[in-house]
Amino acid sequence: MLRSASVHTLPRPSLSSRFVARRAASTTSQPSARSSTRTAAYASLFVVSTGIFAVYYLDARASFHKYVLTPVIRYTLDPEASHRLAVRALGSGLAPRDPVADDEVLEIELWGEKLSSPLGLAAGFDKNGEAIDGLFNLGFAWVEIGSVTPKPQPGNPKPRVFHLPADSALINRYGFPSDGHAAVLSRLRARLPSVFAYAPEAEDPLHGAEHASLYPGKLLAVNLGKNKSSPPDSITDFVTGVRTFGPYADALVVNVSSPNTPGLRGMQSRTLLEELLAGVTAARDELTASSPQNHRPKLLLKIAPDLDENEVADIAAAVRATPGVDGVIVSNTTVRRPPGILDANKAEQGGLSGPPLKPYALTTLRTLRALLPAQIPLIGCGGIASGADALEYARAGAAAVQLYTAFGYGGVGVPRQVKDELAALLRAEGTTWARVVSESVERQSLQEAKAPAEEQGGQEVSVRLLVQEAEELKRLLDGLGERMERTAEEGVRL
Repeated sequence: MLRSASVHTLPRPSLSSRFVARRAASTTSQPSARSSTRTAAYASLFVVSTGIFAVYYLDARASFHKYVLTPVIRYTLDPEASHRLAVRALGSGLAPRDPVADDEVLEIELWGEKLSSPLGLAAGFDKNGEAIDGLFNLGFAWVEIGSVTPKPQPGNPKPRVFHLPADSALINRYGFPSDGHAAVLSRLRARLPSVFAYAPEAEDPLHGAEHASLYPGKLLAVNLGKNKSSPPDSITDFVTGVRTFGPYADALVVNVSSPNTPGLRGMQSRTLLEELLAGVTAARDELTASSPQNHRPKLLLKIAPDLDENEVADIAAAVRATPGVDGVIVSNTTVRRPPGILDANKAEQGGLSGPPLKPYALTTLRTLRALLPAQIPLIGCGGIASGADALEYARAGAAAVQLYTAFGYGGVGVPRQVKDELAALLRAEGTTWARVVSESVERQSLQEAKAPAEEQGGQEVSVRLLVQEAEELKRLLDGLGERMERTAEEGVRL
């Protein structure tokens, strides 16, 4: 009885309380499930969006690079800092790429090598060989690194780079800041195939690669500079550069035209230039003779756009007199300031590049083209920002062209943009780059029939003959004048 009473005194949960408990349990589990689903959806959306943006970012043609990224970098950082950031980004392996094959109308043959386009990158952007592969991946057919000096040097004091956005131009007075031969050489060696470790006694420094660029149909050039501390008239730095980089380059560029190294442009005078060209060609030929693969890097001279016709004629004579010079790059930056420049930074000292440079570079190129045989190609550089600019250089006799300032302003999509514009112009005319160049060079070059004898240039012969004839005419006129005076005096005495 007691047991029965105790049982009945235990409280029983009511129906309503059981219902509330069940409802509380169900409402707790439902938000948790919905939250997990929402998180998974957001995560998936983030992954997909990131993937789409990555694909977009890695395509050099994306408008994002031209209209967003490049302007933001240019306006938030000083010019030199933005330059360094661009080089590091391109050297990181995570830079954009050009995924499009070049149009066949752009194909050229240069020094027996078939290149997919005539478009290269000038020296000055990648000074120390830190972004070679990133630059090739943007579609350049050849990349020129440097200038590289034998010993490391800091260059000129900062600030030393100035944007002229009103003119899409640039002024720099870098003064060859360089990591030096040893550091740059180690980077070039690090790029080589690593099947076999490099050893100084290795028979093939390129480890079997056909080109130093390591890309089929593309060329790697090294621009050789001179230390500021070296004697102004010494050729030793350039000879050393040839011996150091010759085995690891498809082309070597002798830079005697930078306006930012005191005394350097003086080496464009004929006497010093002939000595320099003889020295570097001899060093290159020694390398070739000692190479089991007969690797023979091409040797080019880079000249200034501020030369008068007589100075250009002296350079042409020195090039003609030196067998083994494979080409000339026209041109470096200019120290002149055209009257149409608008930007306030035009007052800064240094070399001017961009569109204001183009008329000077084209004039120098046309003058030099008429003084050299067709077998010596000229490379046009200066103010090229469009396909029309490139075509203008081809019609002036340039076999290929290089970008610099337009690449800095427009970003990674500029090489593709210029090539597409150029291809469209060529197709509209029903021609090819190779045909335009061939016709222009044949028409404007120094003809073999008029080529100079070994001991004196054809242009010099013509000038000398004219001077001699003028002197002879002056002598005859002077003699005639003296006779007339004597006749007059005799008439007076009579």
